[in-house]
Amino acid sequence: MRSVSTLLAVVFVAAASAASADSRVFIVANQSDGYGVDQCLAKGEKCGAHVARSYCQSRDFADASSYRRVDPDEITGSVPKAGANCAHAGCDEYVAITCQR
Repeated sequence: MRSVSTLLAVVFVAAASAASADSRVFIVANQSDGYGVDQCLAKGEKCGAHVARSYCQSRDFADASSYRRVDPDEITGSVPKAGANCAHAGCDEYVAITCQR
């Protein structure tokens, strides 16, 4: 009987910690900055980790768990059409940054 109580306690603690984990995916335009940061984010390279973490922290999240380029077709909702308000190449590229608390 004691082992059942212990098992239930462990399951409850695990469920509570999983429920408190909060994550959110932000979709941002992949704009060239001249420093190559956009390519670091889009390719998921290590050099984009600091930028992704800073982006998450500026929105009151602790860390970025992932970042990558996404196709406009993957995004639900409205995104600007290619060339709609853009004068340079690569305007229709987006990056998904997953932030966690």
